[in-house]
Amino acid sequence: MANPSPGNSITLRVAAPSSFTATSELAAAVGAAGAAITALDVTESHHETIVVDVTCNTTDDDHAGRVKDALNALDGVTVQHVSDRTFLMHLGGKLEVVPKVALRNRDDLSRAYTPGVARVCMAIAEDPAAARNLTVKRNTIAVLTDGSAVLGLGNIGPAAALPVMEGKAALFKQFANVDAWPVCLDTQDTEEIIMIAKAMAPVYGGINLEDIAAPRCFEIENRLREELDIPVFHDDQHGTAIVTLAALVNALRVVDKKLSEVKIVVSGVGAAGSAIIQLLKAQGAQHIIAAGRSGAIHSGEEYGDEHRSWIAANTNEEGFSGTLHDALKGADVFIGVSAPHVIGEEQVASMAEDAIVFAMANPTPEIDPVIASKHAAVVATGRSDFPNQINNVLAFPGFFRGLLDAGASDITPNMLVAAAEAIANRVADDELNASYIIPSVFDPHVAADVATAVANAAHANAASAL
Repeated sequence: MANPSPGNSITLRVAAPSSFTATSELAAAVGAAGAAITALDVTESHHETIVVDVTCNTTDDDHAGRVKDALNALDGVTVQHVSDRTFLMHLGGKLEVVPKVALRNRDDLSRAYTPGVARVCMAIAEDPAAARNLTVKRNTIAVLTDGSAVLGLGNIGPAAALPVMEGKAALFKQFANVDAWPVCLDTQDTEEIIMIAKAMAPVYGGINLEDIAAPRCFEIENRLREELDIPVFHDDQHGTAIVTLAALVNALRVVDKKLSEVKIVVSGVGAAGSAIIQLLKAQGAQHIIAAGRSGAIHSGEEYGDEHRSWIAANTNEEGFSGTLHDALKGADVFIGVSAPHVIGEEQVASMAEDAIVFAMANPTPEIDPVIASKHAAVVATGRSDFPNQINNVLAFPGFFRGLLDAGASDITPNMLVAAAEAIANRVADDELNASYIIPSVFDPHVAADVATAVANAAHANAASAL
């Protein structure tokens, strides 16, 4: 089901005979090779030849090679160079540090640095809480990973994880003006990660844990929340859960069903699956079956970790012990955060009328969304090339913006629910339909709405604690 994607965009510099039909012939060859042209620019024009930059989306490196071959096969055409636009974007990294104050003369330098800075240092020494107003801590978070569960790539290590963390930091800045910095640790020892995070915490107003494999991610988050006075948020868990709940709220509006009444089957009981189930339960879902590789999680089985044990004790009240495929019979909702192609058309057809399918495995979903849409009323994925993209970027920038604005030190379930409701409410009644249950990641109001909702929930928590 691979489609040409901007993630595999290339630019081919092509020399071709000068003629009125040259560019159309190039475009036709690229299209015939299955690529999607996004730009075609004549960069040089001579009496016998022209040089054209042909930009197109492909599916992978092999496909890019076939596009090159298709152009070279045209009479008089030579591909001079092929540039991978994704790699070009990453050259030198995607982040930089820019001072917020001008250092124009000795007067500026004396206040920004020595001797004037010493007065600020002493003020913080006397009152450590002042660091939040007098340093970058006020608006800065750490995007922390050990590289053990990066996207769908697995345990590729901290250096290979860095481009993802850079991208995450760029999204924080772009969508919520939060200054974030990648922190990629060369250790996968739970105690070392906790120790390092605690040691570096004075610089940051929050920590966003990212791409840390389960079950270690659970202990790391729980311990850091207990031992630090800044909020700690594992996006793979809670960001995914927030956006999934938001999408499901609106999908249920489309099919006119209630969360408390529908049968929900969740495929995948790792970090994301566990958090989704907890948040759905907190919002009133009562009929959930979770399935791992060996089938449904149920109370009649012993499990080696506390998270699957919790799922067994809090879901699947009827004790169903069959396979994922069997669990889907008559189900209203499928939520997949597992692996490619774990269900097929037959399983979706066996679901209840007006079924909802969220196939969120990336980059290849649990089922081809085109196939799923033959039987399901609403289909969503984690991909940007299909309708209803369930994307964490809808949640985490605004969520941290709200935490920082409120000076929050903890994260509570009502904050997660408030963020989900804010996202869902960005889709107006007259906009809502089966292909539009979740706002665009480029909706300029989403992050601000989420930030306001989270800050209000944080203030409410603080008031109730008095």
